[in-house]
Amino acid sequence: MTVAEIAAAGGGALVLIILAAYLGARRGKRALRQRVAVVSTRLGADAALDEPSSLEQVLANLERAADTAAETVTDATSEAIRLRRALDMLPQAVLIRDEHGETAFANEKAAALMSGRHGDALAAQAVEELLASTPIGSSEVRTLELYGPPRRTLVVRTESIDSGTRVLGVMAVIDDVSERRRLEEVRRDFVANVSHELKTPMGALGLLAETLLAETEPAVARRLAERIHLESFRISRVIDDLLDLTRIESEVSPPREPVLVNLVMAEAAERVRAAAEQQQVEVVLQEPTPPVAVLGDRRQLTSAVYNLLENAVKFSYEGAKVELSGGAEGDEVLVRVVDHGVGIPARDLERIFERFYRVDQGRSRASGGTGLGLAIVRHVAANHHGSIQVESREGEGSTFTLRLPRQTRSEA
Repeated sequence: MTVAEIAAAGGGALVLIILAAYLGARRGKRALRQRVAVVSTRLGADAALDEPSSLEQVLANLERAADTAAETVTDATSEAIRLRRALDMLPQAVLIRDEHGETAFANEKAAALMSGRHGDALAAQAVEELLASTPIGSSEVRTLELYGPPRRTLVVRTESIDSGTRVLGVMAVIDDVSERRRLEEVRRDFVANVSHELKTPMGALGLLAETLLAETEPAVARRLAERIHLESFRISRVIDDLLDLTRIESEVSPPREPVLVNLVMAEAAERVRAAAEQQQVEVVLQEPTPPVAVLGDRRQLTSAVYNLLENAVKFSYEGAKVELSGGAEGDEVLVRVVDHGVGIPARDLERIFERFYRVDQGRSRASGGTGLGLAIVRHVAANHHGSIQVESREGEGSTFTLRLPRQTRSEA
């Protein structure tokens, strides 16, 4: 029976509508398949591997393609996050600009530097100029000296980035080498100071020995011999203090055992008593009551307190007093050395703990100082997670306070 006959029979209109809908659905399905294939290809899926035969299968293919694309985006996002976190952990500041001069990436240190004020603002301006002036396919290096305070030295390296066919931008790496420069200066000063400290008494020894060889007067020869003995003792003191400082520096984590601060103070006071009597200075000891203890190395702690006392005695006037006291204050133990001597000028307070630094060169050498005592104190305090503080007025005296963590009951 033909279509015309069916239509003539009275049901033709309904059949024609159904036939048209069927043909339209087939054309729509083919178009949908083609669109799904295009979308799947763009999303990274292979539509040809699974030729859809129904609308449900077309949607299933599209869902798989979307899942594959989402997984790819997730992997790329994770990779980008890992890279950003790694760059944030670098000690250098990293800044990347695109080909239009816009910031494409800045790690935490670069963001802080470029948005900073005062000294950082000067550094940011210099970095901007260097980024703008870096030629395509080349690199530039510039050292920036920022006089602060605090004084800083920055090394800025810029590198042009390209794909081989076009410029993609420029990268800057900013390295803060301030601490490195400071350590280099400290090392140079240390070598120069050691050489000077040893050369001066060695030269005196040679001259005294030469004079002694030609001397016939017993009294003069005796005075020369005494002077030789004094200079040799001075050399020995320098070497002993250097060895002591080296040992303390190497023991960053000294043995942690309970040490009674009362015993440390008493031992240090006894060691300095002979020098104090010779200079007619009275050492007044006031031990903590009740006794207190810290965890650490008794030898290092005794050396620190002794050096504070020796320093106080050397710079006190005849007949003066040096007071050594201690006590607990919260979670800390305080050991305080007070003198009423020459005091320290305000300009020197920040440098007195440096090796070989002397406020008064002539007086220090005349009193037999090596310039290492307060450096030893500072390192002992650092090794025991403590601190050393100083208050002083020129002509009125000084107060040094050694702060150490107090031993707790759980550590006893």
